[in-house]
Amino acid sequence: MESVVAFSALAAGIMVGLGALGAGVGIGILGSKFLEGAARQPELVPMLQARMFLMLGLTDAVPIIAIAFAALMMFANPFLGQIVH
Repeated sequence: MESVVAFSALAAGIMVGLGALGAGVGIGILGSKFLEGAARQPELVPMLQARMFLMLGLTDAVPIIAIAFAALMMFANPFLGQIVH
């Protein structure tokens, strides 16, 4: 039982860490591409800005979902019920 709890904690940490890392890289690339597009065609900034914020919200949803799954693994672990004593 202790190994299931330990591996669940490890899995939760990996999920949250990689989700945050991926979102950080994605948002950085998104911001740089927005600035490139705004510098090339300043008249399209309002349209590009609206689309950038939409994609920013969708990209930011990934670590939030990972946090939800990590909380499930830590507080309501479905694997603990499958252990046969």
